[in-house]
Amino acid sequence: MSEFDAHLGWLSEHPGPLVIGIAGGSGSGKSRISEALETTLAPGIARLQHDSYYRDLSHLPSEERRVFNFDHPDALETDLLIAHLDALIAGESVDVPTYDFATHCRSSTTRTLQSAPIILVEGIMALHDPALRARLSLRVFVDTPADVRLIRRLKRDMAERGRSPEQTMAQYLDTVRPMHDRFVAPCRAHAHLIVPWGYTPAAVAMLQAALTELRRGLVS
Repeated sequence: MSEFDAHLGWLSEHPGPLVIGIAGGSGSGKSRISEALETTLAPGIARLQHDSYYRDLSHLPSEERRVFNFDHPDALETDLLIAHLDALIAGESVDVPTYDFATHCRSSTTRTLQSAPIILVEGIMALHDPALRARLSLRVFVDTPADVRLIRRLKRDMAERGRSPEQTMAQYLDTVRPMHDRFVAPCRAHAHLIVPWGYTPAAVAMLQAALTELRRGLVS
């Protein structure tokens, strides 16, 4: 038995697929890391994004949607994500919601996601909810400095979500930063693995190698 094999006893505590949770602040680089893992490990990986489970705000006037606190855990329908995760763990497919960040509403269309030997759950609150955390075999926190996260968020919101720099900064000061300090940053203590400075080729290569080896152990 190799030294690596000798340290895999913890997998017996999580029967079924290997479920990985990747959390971190907005703009930390967790999505880029998740995308790299998804590309490398496909088709043996199913990626479930917590962002898809933002609650539908179509019942609210557009002005109320714009100032809604999207950075509080209650903004996400985590119970539905957990139900979908349980289905994937059981080998079933799920219909993942499609969320429009420009209008803050759910689309009428969904995306079918098939189960896989590795299931990746990604989002700022992926390590916050105890029930969700209990389903994760490996918990990863992407720890990136606040100034780097803010710059990335500014670029993303302007390019992808039709927001002005002033709107992004107002949201950052009103909700993003205080909710990060209250709910997201403490999740670092629940992580098995800390990835500093967000996406780096070395960090992704390490995770890819580890997950490939773990997947080999699951299917062998």
